[in-house]
Parts: sequence; C-alpha cells; structure tokens
Amino acid sequence: MIYILDTINGKLVKSEVVVPGTKTLPLKKDGWKFNWRQLSKDGEIYILRTVDTPENIEGALCLRIQYDMLIMDALEIAPHNIGRTHKRYDYVAGCLIAYACRESFKIPGDYKGFVTFVSKNNLIKWYAEKYGAELALGQRMFIDWENGEKLIDKYLNRTKID
Repeated sequence: MIYILDTINGKLVKSEVVVPGTKTLPLKKDGWKFNWRQLSKDGEIYILRTVDTPENIEGALCLRIQYDMLIMDALEIAPHNIGRTHKRYDYVAGCLIAYACRESFKIPGDYKGFVTFVSKNNLIKWYAEKYGAELALGQRMFIDWENGEKLIDKYLNRTKID
C-alpha cells in the first residue's frame, strides 16, 4: 500500500496509483498546468489518489517507453498540494517518481531500472538532492536503478512518517 502524508493531521493516508479514465484526467480549468488529455495521446497516464476519496486526484504522471527506456514526460502534483505551508498532502511527487522507478524495472534491456526525464532549470538541483537524479545532458536527468530502489523503498513501502 502507498501512503501520503495528510499535512492537516500529520497522519499517513492510504493511496493508490491507477490509470484514469478519459473523463477523470486532470484539467487545466481546475488549475492543473499540463494538458493531460494531450499527453495521454503519446504516453500512459497514471494518477495518485487516496483510497478514501478516489474522486480527488492528488498527482499525475505520464510515462512512455522509447528505446527500452522509461521516460517520464510529465509529473504534476495537484494545485492543492503545492507549496510548503498550504499543501494538503505531502509525499505525492515522491510516490509518483518511485512508481515510475518501479515500472522501469519491468522493461527488459540495458536501461532496466532507469527513468529519464527533462527537468525545468529551477528544479534540477531539487531533483538531484531529493530524489538522487543525475544530470545527463542539458536539462535531461535520470534516476539509476540503485536510487530507484531507494525511492521505491522510501515512498512505496512506507509504513511510518519520516
């Protein structure tokens, strides 16, 4: 079971990563920055939601496979989970990145266990420090299998609050 942290009461909340239906994709009109409907044409979309309130999307992820490598095309946490002081749930991005890492171990080939993505300039240091991502070229980053296993253990096998 995946858990995210309810910042209001400080308790872990049971959550799940699922493939959404077309009608349940996050929308820009609801404050999301990415066009998830457009992204779904080129990759597989996953959403993170709590078990108790499955109608609320806490974060979204777009993955695709190219050249035996898992590419994280987009990652976004819900508008109500952004910010240090006013977010409702924490660990959302970590859970989604760890989920991508877990999926990457299912792909055969030389890049099994690797996840690659293009980062915004202002997030490169954050991805490196928080998730162990490494800079490859330009803004292209990757998470190797060793750091992927650490993220899976930390975010997908969590049983207590850090």
